[in-house]
Amino acid sequence: MKGYVNIPNTIYVKLCKECGSRPIIANAGEIGYVVKCPVSDNHYQTPPGLIDLENWNAHNKTQPGGDYNMSSMSTAHP
Repeated sequence: MKGYVNIPNTIYVKLCKECGSRPIIANAGEIGYVVKCPVSDNHYQTPPGLIDLENWNAHNKTQPGGDYNMSSMSTAHP
């Protein structure tokens, strides 16, 4: 067994803010699981325990290319 599970494309998760990779779910032993970047262990990973996709999404917000930044729109003048 490879020790991790790919998250299906039908489940929405944000890409890694460091490299743009889709996260995986990795076994953390008896502690539980972590959602992490498959490229590097130095990129963000969730704390061990239950599979926490909300935590992953909260820590991998990308402003310019991915999510809308409403604060920059408030300075627009007609």
